[in-house]
Parts: sequence; structure tokens; C-alpha cells
Amino acid sequence: MGEEMRELPCRRIQVDEIWAYVGKKQAQVTKEDDRSRVGDMWTFVALDPETKLVPSYLVGKRTSRNAVTFITDLSERLANRVQLSSDALNSYVTAVEEAFGTDVDYGQAVKFYEAEPVSPGRYSPPRVTKSERNTMVGRPDPLHISTSLVERQNLTMRMSMRRFTRLTNAFSKKVENLRAAVSLHFAHYNYVRMHKTLRMTPAMAAGVSNRLWSLEELVDRTTSN
Repeated sequence: MGEEMRELPCRRIQVDEIWAYVGKKQAQVTKEDDRSRVGDMWTFVALDPETKLVPSYLVGKRTSRNAVTFITDLSERLANRVQLSSDALNSYVTAVEEAFGTDVDYGQAVKFYEAEPVSPGRYSPPRVTKSERNTMVGRPDPLHISTSLVERQNLTMRMSMRRFTRLTNAFSKKVENLRAAVSLHFAHYNYVRMHKTLRMTPAMAAGVSNRLWSLEELVDRTTSN
């Protein structure tokens, strides 16, 4: 993916983050632990809503520095000006400015949630009571300021990788394991898995690949690298 996801003709990109943890829950992290390697860990994901391609991702802490690294990597893979949508994470504002400058149409989809307190054992998110679409840079089309499809990609990740499932003992024990699993997932998702609505893989829809990869080929390419 690092070699082939270049000069991409994407017109719109949605970005989001999905939570997991490594080694132990954040509440169990102690002063003796290396906090860069255990506890809460986030996967930043970029999605082209038209081709369903995932051109860029990053596994790490939910920091401003990682947001800049992620958005910069994304910007370097695109061939033209795009409309970018994110949630209201403040780090994205600085990241987009550093990576794109003014050469982007950027909007944020902001959601407001019910004030009901979260009771013990409740893992479903609170109900959305209001949403706004805010223009941040350029002239994004308000109708396409959205993160709905990349949020749906989060569900695909949870269904495909057990280490992202809540209330499980299948969490990653090392951050390297989480990164390897995410990399393999997105390689399979982009090149091998047929998308039902597209009737082809995202890589084929985006012009990155002209054929359907086999699982055997993916394994061979993975082991050779």
C-alpha cells in the first residue's frame, strides 16, 4: 500500500479514529509502564466515500503529533485538491493547516449528544441530539461534509478484527501486533475483498489495481516484504 497508494484521484475523503487498547485498559496503566506502548490506542483512518478506498491509516496515541503525521501522509498520496471531512477533534485543524495549507476544502461534521450519564456496563454511545456542518477551510460542499461512511468503516474493522471488539480477551498484547493486524486488514480490504455495491475491490474502483488479488497473492506479497 505504501508503494501503490500514490497520485490518487480521490475527490472526497472522510477521516475518523477508532479506539482499541494494548496490554491493559488505560485505567490500569501505572507509572512503571511505558505509556507510549500500552493503554488506549487509536487507529486514524481515511476513506474515499466514492470508491471506498482506504488510502492512509495510522495506529498510535490520539495526539496532535499523530494527527499531523496521519494527515500529512494522506496529503502526499493525493493527486488533486479534495474535500476533506472530519469530526470535531481539534487536532485536525492544525494537522490540515500544516499538511494542506489552503489547498483543500475542509469541513467538520460536529455531533451533539444527550446529557444522560453513562451507567455501569453501558457501552453503546449516547443518542445524537443535534449535528452541525462547519466550513473550516476553502469552500466544501455542505452536503458532503460527513463522516458517516468512515464511521461505518469502523464497524467493518470491529467485525473483521476481534482485537477491536469490546468486552473481549483478544486485545493486542503488543502495539506491534495491533499495527500488523491493521495493516493486513486494510491490504485485504483494499485489494482482495469484493465490495458489494461496487462489484469490485476499492483498489480497482480507484484505479490503483486493474485486477482482483487472491488471498494467496496477498500472503506472498506480505511475506516477501
